[in-house]
Amino acid sequence: MGKSIGFLGAGNMASAMVEGLLAKKAAEPAELSCFTPSGRSAGTLAGRTGIRQATSLADLVASADILVVAFKPQHLAGAAPELAAGTVDKLVISVLAGKTLARLGQAFPGARNLVRCMPNTPGRIGAGVTGWCSSRPLEKADRAAVDALLGALGRSLEIPESAMNALTAVSGSGPAYVFEFAGALREAGIAAGLDSSTASTLALETLLGASRLLAQGGASPEQLRDAVTSPNGATFAGLQKLAAGNFRGLIKDTVLAARARAEELARD
Repeated sequence: MGKSIGFLGAGNMASAMVEGLLAKKAAEPAELSCFTPSGRSAGTLAGRTGIRQATSLADLVASADILVVAFKPQHLAGAAPELAAGTVDKLVISVLAGKTLARLGQAFPGARNLVRCMPNTPGRIGAGVTGWCSSRPLEKADRAAVDALLGALGRSLEIPESAMNALTAVSGSGPAYVFEFAGALREAGIAAGLDSSTASTLALETLLGASRLLAQGGASPEQLRDAVTSPNGATFAGLQKLAAGNFRGLIKDTVLAARARAEELARD
């Protein structure tokens, strides 16, 4: 990559980024460092990946051209003063849920640019999607670094900050909706007469296969749905129940509720 990256935090997202960068050979271990106040999770990450564990916050920011802020969002208010001073002229990338560019600008007033990201949990296995926005247009080198960093988690999409809460409600929270549907499909299978193990396998493999088929492109969800559905057949009977229960309306209300909560959190 050619740029040194410091990770302030060593939880799931920071670990996924580090491991993805190394697996894709987008960075060398010597280019990466991490720090946590307790040192426990940073020590674990450094030991597992070979990156450097910084000895202090000052050490981390002094050695990094790019700082990834990946601690708990509520800790931003109590961030050490040396963090602001240490990020002057650096690119700061935040994965703090709900923290706006304006709020990040207050915490890192001297940064050369700020990037706000919203990853999702499939990023842990390189299958995520991350929405991001920046306070100013990125320079070419910084854009390449952001692309490499977020590419370690899967796909990335640059969006206006005004769309970030909607993205949070769809892709940030979306895996939870899918997991809930998988659990519901498993339980329905049991109610229909399957044993728990068989119902779990069928629910999982059906979700995987349907998602892969959809991801191939060339057909919309509605077209693929119709291809499964015979007139007045078993699938048709099931879909009629979904329609009667206003399934699409329920999903819309779910996303809108998540967006409203994301907006509240952004104001806190």
